[in-house]
Formats: sequence, C-alpha cells, structure tokens
Amino acid sequence: MADKTFHIAMYPWFALGHITPFVHLANKLAENGHKISCFLPAKTLRKVEAFNLHPDLITFIPIIVPHAEGLPLGAETTNDVPFPLHPLIMTAMDCTEPVIEAYLRELKPHFVFFDFTCWLPTLTRKLGIKSVVYCIISSGTIGYLLSPARNIIERGLTSFDLLEPPKGFPSSSIKLRMYEAQGLAAVTTMDYGSGISFAERHLKSFSDCDAIGFKTCKEIEGPYCEYIGNQFEKPMLYAGPVVPEPPKMVLEERWERLLSNFQAKTLIFCAFGSECVLKKDQFQELVLGLELTGLPFLVALKPPMGAQTIESALPEGFQERVNGTGFIYGGWVPQQLILRHPSVGCFVTHCGSGSLAEAMVNDCQLVLVPHVGDQIINARLMAGDLRIGVEVEKSEKDGLFTKDDVNKAVKALMDGDSELGKEVRANHAKWKEFLLAPGLENYYINDFVMKLNNLM
Repeated sequence: MADKTFHIAMYPWFALGHITPFVHLANKLAENGHKISCFLPAKTLRKVEAFNLHPDLITFIPIIVPHAEGLPLGAETTNDVPFPLHPLIMTAMDCTEPVIEAYLRELKPHFVFFDFTCWLPTLTRKLGIKSVVYCIISSGTIGYLLSPARNIIERGLTSFDLLEPPKGFPSSSIKLRMYEAQGLAAVTTMDYGSGISFAERHLKSFSDCDAIGFKTCKEIEGPYCEYIGNQFEKPMLYAGPVVPEPPKMVLEERWERLLSNFQAKTLIFCAFGSECVLKKDQFQELVLGLELTGLPFLVALKPPMGAQTIESALPEGFQERVNGTGFIYGGWVPQQLILRHPSVGCFVTHCGSGSLAEAMVNDCQLVLVPHVGDQIINARLMAGDLRIGVEVEKSEKDGLFTKDDVNKAVKALMDGDSELGKEVRANHAKWKEFLLAPGLENYYINDFVMKLNNLM
C-alpha cells in the first residue's frame, strides 16, 4: 500500500442510518493515518460524537441546517420528521452548497465522500477535488432499481418495470411482489428535494462522480457492484464489512438484569430502527405473533400510528398474559450491546443495512420483516442469496402479515429440529466467521486506499 495519507471530507445524507456508517468508515481510515473532516448537522453532531474513536484525526464540522418551508423548526435529519417530509430535509441540505464550497476551499481535501448531494461532483471538479459516492444503500438495490439500462429519465419507471430485473443484472433471489414494486416505483420517481426525483438525484451522483464505493465485500455483493461499475463506467471501491468497534460502554444495569433472567439463545429481540412506525393493527399482529412462540421477548419499537404510547396500543389483556416473559419498550435501546448478549437467540429486524451488519457478526438468528425501500431487497438478499435469515410471509394482495406468519418464521429458526433452521444457522455461522476473520478489514481498507491513490 502507498504510504501517502489523504485528507478526506465527508458529507453524508442527513439521516442517522447514513451518518453512522460514514463515521464508522472515518474511524477505519483514521486508523491508517488519514485525516477526516466530516460535515454534520449541528445538533445531531452531539449524538455521534461518542463514535469518534480518533478525535486527533477526525474532525466533526457543524453545519447549520437552513430552514426549508414546511419543515418543523429545528428539524435537521430524517429522524426528526415523518417520511413525507424527508424531501424537505433534502431541500435544506441542498441549500448548504455555498457553505460547503467555502469549507472545501479552506480545507483543500483530496477527496469528498458523499451520497445524496448530487451537486457535489460539479463543485469538487471546479475545485480540483475528487468525489466518491459512498453508498449506504445496498448494491443489489441500486443495481436493480437505478441501473442506466432502465432509461428512467427518458422512459419513467412503473411498478410493472420493477417486476423484472434490468438488462444484464446478475442472477439473484431478488423477486418483487406487485405491492412492493408499486411502493418502490413511487419512491424512486417521487420528488426528493429541490424538484429533483430520487432517481435523478442518484443517477446524477453516480454518473458525475470519480468513483463509487460500497460498504461491502466482493464475496457478498461482488456481482452487483461489478454490474453497477460497468453500467456507470466508474471505478468500484469495496470498503469491506466496516464492522463497528464493540461499544466501549457496558449495558445499563436495568437491561443486564432483565436479559440475564433468560437462558442462553432463548430470547427474541425485536427492533425496527429509529424511523419505522407500524400501523396499529400490524403492531398488534407482531406482538401477538411473538406471544404465540412461547419464548421470552423484548420489543423496542416506536409507538404505532395514532398511539401516544406503545403501552396504549397493546392488545387487550396482552400485558397480563406475558407478564415476566414479554417486555415492550417505546424508547431508544442500545441495540448493538443487546445483540451481543448471550441470552439473545433471535433478532426480528426491519432489514436496515446497519442492523443487518450488526446482526451478521453476532450469533442471533434473523427473522426479516422489511417495510420500505432498500429493506425489501436487503431481505431477499439475506434470505435468498446468502440464506442467513427467514422472511416473514405477507399477503400477496396488500403486504400485511398475521400473528401466525410471525410465529411461523420464528419457529422455523428457533426449533432445533427444523431443517431450514439448521441450514440458516450454519450459513450465519460461516459468514460471521468470514466477517470477523483476522486481517479481512485491513485487506479491504488497504485496497480501498490504494484505489483512492490510483484516482489521484
């Protein structure tokens, strides 16, 4: 590897699920002596300061988020607003271009890593800086939805288009149901800030940048990454698994006391990220399904739509029936620490990329309940390509699941005699061993930096 060290600026999309992986990558690069300047929304910066493991090399630069009409005052990230208002967060982020330009002129980094701000490559080219799309969305999702082979800008995109992969797409387990294709087509073509559709924004970013990077390994997503590189005619950079360092803190006593009540690998832990809000009927089917398993469980979800508290949305008599074995919590929980606890045997997840990355390096088995966007394709890749999880079945007509669907998926994994469970557990163990193998991360980060060097 070249001994040259770089100064890299980072400007992730204002969503915690994107900011956090950028910070994890910053830590891996700083371990190798590279200097990082990361632009983050001013108030949100405080939430991720604890993840900065190299404050001597990584600087978080606060960005005041301009107010966009229609945004609640003080809103900075997608975590602060419901999904329909996400485009307004993007509009506000687009309005920071003059501030970012001033910082880049002052800092003079070698590279800028970005994802949603499609205007950055034009700006960096003007300043003599290289731009790299560092994509948090899985390569399978980007390749399937946004391949230039679909000619989205000229032809548009319909749900029927998405029932088939684009021309030349690698053989895979990605098959969409009509209700999923309808949802994905709507999101892909919707205005995503400043009058630019989600598809246009990403196609411009991928077309105008100097290189494309993904947080993955060739062994897991190689065919999809190579397809994207060929379609956009860009160098492809693999960052590797970028496994977050184990948290320095320990579980709070209340969680340790609760989890320690249960035998090893018997507890079901259910969490759907910081933004997912279920409809009340689906929330009730979910918790009733967990009750049906007869296993202890901890559910950490936001209150469902229309409910002030998570307790008020529970089915009648539920709390009395599961007293001592079922625990429902409506606030934030230390997910990474809980997944590492020996009592946790099963993780019911919404298939966000961060949650899947954390789960793959732990022993808990995966029950997949995708909701929107890339979560759907992530679930197909996990259950189909890698066969390290079981997806909860849903109605073909409306995409809803029942308590019996939840119970069936959990039982398929947790039942010791289940052939599917045995296969999934063996595959999960194999991939965990691969991802934690000594030297794997260093190999990928070294190769990543060498490819950066080639761009100079």
